[in-house]
Amino acid sequence: MKKFEVQEEFLLEGQPFKIISGAIHYFRILPEDWYHSLFNLKALGFNTVETYIPWNIHEPKEGQFDFSGRYDIKKFVEVAESLDLYVILRPSPYICAEWEFGGLPAWLLTYKEMRIRSSDPHFMEKVESFYEKLFEILTPLQIDQGGPVLMMQVENEYGSYGEDKDYLKFLYDLMIDLGVTVPIFTSDGPWKATQEAGTLLEENLLTTGNFGSRSKENFEDLKSFQEEHGKKWPLMVMEFWDGWFNRWGEAIVRRDGNDLAEDVKEALEIGSINLYMFHGGTNFGFMNGCSARGEIDLHQITSYDYDAPLNEQGNPTEKYYALQKMMKEMFPEIKTKEPLIKDSMEVQNIPLQEKVSLFSIVDDIADKKTSRYPQSMEELGQEYGYVLYRTKIKKDSKEETYRVIDGRDRLQFYVNEEKIATQYQTEIGEKINVAQEKELNQIDILVENMGRVNYGHKLLADTQNKGIRTGIMSDLHFMLDWEQFSIDFSDPLSINYKEKWIENTPSFYRYTFEIDEVKDTFINMEKFGKGIVLINGFNIGRFWEIGPTLSLYISKALLSKGENEIVIFETEGTWAETISLEKEPKYKKMEEK
Repeated sequence: MKKFEVQEEFLLEGQPFKIISGAIHYFRILPEDWYHSLFNLKALGFNTVETYIPWNIHEPKEGQFDFSGRYDIKKFVEVAESLDLYVILRPSPYICAEWEFGGLPAWLLTYKEMRIRSSDPHFMEKVESFYEKLFEILTPLQIDQGGPVLMMQVENEYGSYGEDKDYLKFLYDLMIDLGVTVPIFTSDGPWKATQEAGTLLEENLLTTGNFGSRSKENFEDLKSFQEEHGKKWPLMVMEFWDGWFNRWGEAIVRRDGNDLAEDVKEALEIGSINLYMFHGGTNFGFMNGCSARGEIDLHQITSYDYDAPLNEQGNPTEKYYALQKMMKEMFPEIKTKEPLIKDSMEVQNIPLQEKVSLFSIVDDIADKKTSRYPQSMEELGQEYGYVLYRTKIKKDSKEETYRVIDGRDRLQFYVNEEKIATQYQTEIGEKINVAQEKELNQIDILVENMGRVNYGHKLLADTQNKGIRTGIMSDLHFMLDWEQFSIDFSDPLSINYKEKWIENTPSFYRYTFEIDEVKDTFINMEKFGKGIVLINGFNIGRFWEIGPTLSLYISKALLSKGENEIVIFETEGTWAETISLEKEPKYKKMEEK
């Protein structure tokens, strides 16, 4: 058993210890790729890996827990330990991390009166239920119990959200009661206001800072706050931002590698560091987060490349080699190795095998519920994906006006299976004028949940309830009697491609290809509009023609020697007879930041 302490310095077995850490999120990388990324962290000379733990993947439905496969946090920690890496865990109910709803499970939204991230007894009850399961796994991994875990975090950047000390105290006491014996810390912006609001000094919790440059200035702010409260702690930047995340329709954010290396060196001369991110990975499925800006929610892309030292694939970038040079100069005694590099492959012109319209098969593949008025996604018991709302209405006049009241996030409006309008966010609620010839007309509205906000006051806003939340109006009255089809892709779909394909409707496109050798690859989506891609049944995430990315990463772990299947669910009616796999990611030409 080893001992890790927070004194005036970090002490490991009584000796001063500088934490040189990098963030790798096990939930954004497939288990088959964990070793590759962790090896490359160790090869650089780093000694620690840090990861968040998102509540929503481990308790996807209330009372149903999953710590297996992709979500086996214990296995991830053990792989790190096998490479002589220490581990920092951040098991907060809320993680931010550009992750869907900041890691909070969407089913919390069904409790209308609950106030999340607060001392609301109802919220704390839900947290406690999750923590009881989580810490059964985490506590045996602590360094003083023979594992590699050095420290754990309470909450996350709480000083940028609230100052409910009763809530923080509840989380701290709960962690102690559940067996946490390693040091517990908080992380916030380094300035006084956030540190004051987000810390729990009476429990002697280490305070750390989050920033990405001006280390001397930011560490001085953190040190001044600590000294003001009579503390003389080691200085650590828990998130040193080495890149940034990206959003649909915006240019990719880049940062010069040599500039980063100089800033990291400055931080290491003063204290300890955790690079955020070291390997970003991928927001598989529907797990991308969303930034909030006024009335607009800016949804983030599938790739979480982050312009990190390892790219989305896990291979070293120019930043990695700039850091490698700096590490060798600054710490010549530290052992380093050459990084692992994965190969990529290309498969050109994979032909379309079959296609079918969603409207032709929706009864067979979706969970159907009926109600007088349309229900939100959460009311339907659905967390992610799409809902198709359907009703039939008699013609009142030759031209009818429809309005969708209070919907999120993006919808397509169809009359008799013909697309009439697409609306996104603030456009929703605008008039949709339709010339109707038939006496009885079928209305279909496909609504996509594009991801909930992961930061700020909008975590409490009703905008995080998705789907249609109030109703649909014809002329000046609300329409009744709706069928609602939930399509979340959580279970394998049995798609009957013998049914009808209808041009310009949401549809499934199936492609197959054979390979003799399995390698990583990138699927080129530049000929498609918007939707998701399933590789051998696994949802690798969203694509959208507005960019900045026009491809999706496919780990070799998702592929098999022999035949493989690609299924594309495309919602705009933009598709191609062939599709290609390429060695490098594809980007839309935009002005880079």
